[in-house]
Amino acid sequence: NMNAYNFLFTLFVSLGNPDFYQVKACCSFNGPNFDKIEYILTASFNKQKMLEYNSTRGNWIGFTDYSIVASTFWNKDPLDRLERAMEIKLMCFDNRAFIQTISKRNLSTTPTMRIKSVKQPDGRHPAVLVCSAYNFYPKQIQITWLRNDQEVTEGVRVSNIDVIPDGELYYQFHSYLEYTPTSGERISCMVEHVTLSEPRIIVWNNSLPEGEKTTIVVGLCGLIIGLVIFISGFIYHKKKGRISF
Repeated sequence: NMNAYNFLFTLFVSLGNPDFYQVKACCSFNGPNFDKIEYILTASFNKQKMLEYNSTRGNWIGFTDYSIVASTFWNKDPLDRLERAMEIKLMCFDNRAFIQTISKRNLSTTPTMRIKSVKQPDGRHPAVLVCSAYNFYPKQIQITWLRNDQEVTEGVRVSNIDVIPDGELYYQFHSYLEYTPTSGERISCMVEHVTLSEPRIIVWNNSLPEGEKTTIVVGLCGLIIGLVIFISGFIYHKKKGRISF
């Protein structure tokens, strides 16, 4: 729901390698004036969920034998209710104006797309292309590889990097295609994002960049000129009878 906003606070406490304790508090804001607020507090040990408090239910729930006993005790404790009420005020109500300000900003941003080769085929190894999306929001995005305008499903390997923060609430995403090129084929990646009215298709152009073309042309010219000079000199010296072996 794009009209709902979450304010999250997470605390990690290390209890010695590799044990750690995690406490996560989340405020969910909804409604036209953010008048619907839900506060959820969860506690985990070594990534196993132990306890959860939900302000909508108004109580704790335990997920292990020990935490079930603890949740039963806390649900009967009036001081625990006061602590939860204070947390809701500090975490949720006192930050509602800030969340409303953020919600008024248009954070949705169309991704900047790029496709490039990261590994050329050498006869033993296939080619590798990467399709990248930068500076987009929200983070939900889908990239699909196409061969001759059809989704690739056989003879290739596709790997994706998790969506990662790109600074200032924006994200980036990279998808890799490992395949064996064939003559005359058309490779592209299709990007789907909420900011796009229709999927965007980026076509891979396997021709060399202009800079590389220029370098190769200059190199060939230099080689040809050098060869002409060498042959001319060889012929000249041979005519003069100065060649010795």
